[in-house]
Amino acid sequence: MPLPEPEAGSLPAEAPWLSPAAIERASWLLASHQQAFGRPLIASASPAAPAPAASEARQRAQELFAAAAVVLAHDGSADRPDHDPRLIYANRSALTLWRRPWAEMVGLPSRLTAEPAERPGRDRLLASARAREAISGYTGIRIDSHGRRFVIQGARLWTLRDSDGRDRGQAAAFSSWWWLPSSPLAVLPPALV
Repeated sequence: MPLPEPEAGSLPAEAPWLSPAAIERASWLLASHQQAFGRPLIASASPAAPAPAASEARQRAQELFAAAAVVLAHDGSADRPDHDPRLIYANRSALTLWRRPWAEMVGLPSRLTAEPAERPGRDRLLASARAREAISGYTGIRIDSHGRRFVIQGARLWTLRDSDGRDRGQAAAFSSWWWLPSSPLAVLPPALV
């Protein structure tokens, strides 16, 4: 069924990843990744570039959203009594992998990206990343919105900092992942015996 035509004179709603807050967070992601790892998160985010103009920041936010690598960020949660970090950014690859739209993913407690049995290990990893500012090479199990489990491999985690250097949470990026079988293997493969 085709989408209805917009009324004359009306503009389509702005994509949520291009809101002023999301563009600002994308800038934090790009700059703090560069600072943590000494290389850009996306190709267009050159390391020597000064603070981008508004149109360039918007373009970079669009490129980050469209990037093939999965990119997520959660807040620092210090201002909330529950201290339960919530996602503040997820690019299209993350939304596709977790099978959630922006409106469901952004604001979600980030612990819900992992199943309960995996959360203690995830918490230890996040604490380690926070203490060291950044880590790379993490492998772990996550779960999508339908309960399907997958492995992420080679993830980078870093402290998300704003343009004034204040800690705003943590971010993660990875390009390698695969689905786990929906039911346990009845017999271990020969290589694992």
